[in-house]
Amino acid sequence: MRTLHVSLMAATLLASACARAAGVTGPSITIYRSDDAALFGHDGSPADSGYAMVRENRRLDLKAGMQDVSVGGLPRLLDPEALSLHFPADDARVLWQRLQRAQDASAALSELVGRDIDVLGTGGNVMFTGRLISARDGLELRQGDATVLVHDYAAVRASGPIDHGARLDLRVDARRAGSMQARLGFVTAGLGWRASYIGTLAPGPACRMTLESRASVANRSGSEWRGADLTLVAGEPNLARPEMPGPRMMAASAKAAGNLPGQSTLADYRSYHLPDRIDLPDGSVSLLPLYATRTLACQRTALYESGNTYAPPMPLIQPDVNPGGQDRVTSTLDFDAFDSLPAGYLRVLAGDAQGTPQVIGEGRIQDTPRGGKVTLALGTAFDLRVRRERTAFHVDRRGRTMDEAFRLTLTNAGNTTRVVTVREHPSRWRTWTLTSSSQKPRATMPDTLVFDVNVPAHGKATLDYAVQYTWTSDVQPR
Repeated sequence: MRTLHVSLMAATLLASACARAAGVTGPSITIYRSDDAALFGHDGSPADSGYAMVRENRRLDLKAGMQDVSVGGLPRLLDPEALSLHFPADDARVLWQRLQRAQDASAALSELVGRDIDVLGTGGNVMFTGRLISARDGLELRQGDATVLVHDYAAVRASGPIDHGARLDLRVDARRAGSMQARLGFVTAGLGWRASYIGTLAPGPACRMTLESRASVANRSGSEWRGADLTLVAGEPNLARPEMPGPRMMAASAKAAGNLPGQSTLADYRSYHLPDRIDLPDGSVSLLPLYATRTLACQRTALYESGNTYAPPMPLIQPDVNPGGQDRVTSTLDFDAFDSLPAGYLRVLAGDAQGTPQVIGEGRIQDTPRGGKVTLALGTAFDLRVRRERTAFHVDRRGRTMDEAFRLTLTNAGNTTRVVTVREHPSRWRTWTLTSSSQKPRATMPDTLVFDVNVPAHGKATLDYAVQYTWTSDVQPR
């Protein structure tokens, strides 16, 4: 029985050996943003999500004339309809191509095509050594100017790992014999990126935040790339592709943040080209600098909000509409985007009593253009509560008016006075006026009233307000 034996080299030689053996030089990879949890998860399996375009050089040993050759080491999650190989020098042309996905251990022989191997006999002796040209009908090896065809052997030995991915079979018509460089391009799943932000709040009453911005690049494709020239695309292009069939988790720290990506536009999107070549091991999540760390002005808000901006098709005169509200107060953080911020997750830290930074909340940032407002809900304020109750309600059908009043009681169990921002949404009808309030609203909008209420430490405050809805004779309330 034929077996496949791979001897591993020392870890310091593994990366360079893999790149040489695969015949890949300077891969160029464009990775599109993806928020799929499968890419950034921890189960160690390839993920059929994400989208990336890969362009790399392959060197093929060809004979003059018509021949069949194979290109191995391809990710098995690639899209077969977005796969091409051509010879820039026009020394050869591809007549047809076929993608074969590896299914078992013996199929891994195809992954050794183009690599130097030892062919072993039953006693473990080396029978032949050379570069594997084909493994489809026996082993075809190139030894200098000679070619050896081997049918009976016990094992094959090669330096470095074997990628159980896919193989591209080609029929090629070459004008001459020799080693020729081909340009290979394909689209694959299993690669994606998203932004990762860490904001550390400065101590003191003023809101100042130190923001670290990084690109989190996940490779769950089942293949690895060394020395990749990487471009990251931010935005939401429509990427339609057929479904494709379906590691260890490793965090690769970024290099010094002095080398930052070059940002540019790509049609309606943003692209970030990394200045240094990057290794993308299979099963890894690499954190790469996106922007230089900077300190920003921000705003902390304790927010209470009832209802929403719903606009009914007719006045709602039933008394049980929107009778009360939740009692929770949400802690929020706002800041202005210093540049175009790609979508991702922001983790916010603040110092505890000993000055140790602790997480106080995290949430998602949407794609935000320069100068846009970023708002993040950090969590529920522990010491603040609100009780909301209706205090009056009256409908005058003949006069086509409806009056409603509310009282909000805010309590603060903390040691300092807090300002709670209250957002109320009069949503029984689109035409309304504020008829009375115990304090002046900070803002009045077509669907929102905003109040800033001071709540003393270990105390409470009340907010009373009333609105009147009106409608015309052609409107029928319900």
